[in-house]
Amino acid sequence: MLFIVRNLGQLTFGKLMQVYLDANREHGEELAPEEPEDRRIQLSEESFYSYLHDSFFTQPGAIYCIWEENGQYISALRLEPYRDGLLLEALETAPGWRRMGYAVRLIQAVQQMLEQQGSVRIYSHVSKKNTASLKTHLRCGFEIYLDYAAYIDGSVNRRAHTLRYEKNISDFEKKN
Repeated sequence: MLFIVRNLGQLTFGKLMQVYLDANREHGEELAPEEPEDRRIQLSEESFYSYLHDSFFTQPGAIYCIWEENGQYISALRLEPYRDGLLLEALETAPGWRRMGYAVRLIQAVQQMLEQQGSVRIYSHVSKKNTASLKTHLRCGFEIYLDYAAYIDGSVNRRAHTLRYEKNISDFEKKN
């Protein structure tokens, strides 16, 4: 079931961190390679929390979308304003739940929710080497829009694609 979070108080942070366990391990290794693994993960989670608190949820229109079953967070993604639409980022499925279609279910549920509100334009940046994520996005109707990632801060990454999904876009919106 799709669970929409519009502020940090609605989120059970510990359950969300189970979704991002592998990402936090990797990030912790970069953040503090000299620390024991438990401490690296803790530092990564603290950094994640600070980002959500200080940056992400302070943006008007920013939402966290979570696929939840039986009280457990299975898959998650963030949406924030970007260009002439929204940016889908931080798509992740919890270890143990991968390769079961949960990321596709989550993206499709988000698309359906947004389509009910009108026109939809969603962008996403995916590493060219991340074939699983690329396949997931393409399965959900995204197309490769740019052969590089054009990030919110203006930086460019040529090792990633910018993908785009559009639905119910008028001819006027397409021209502008």
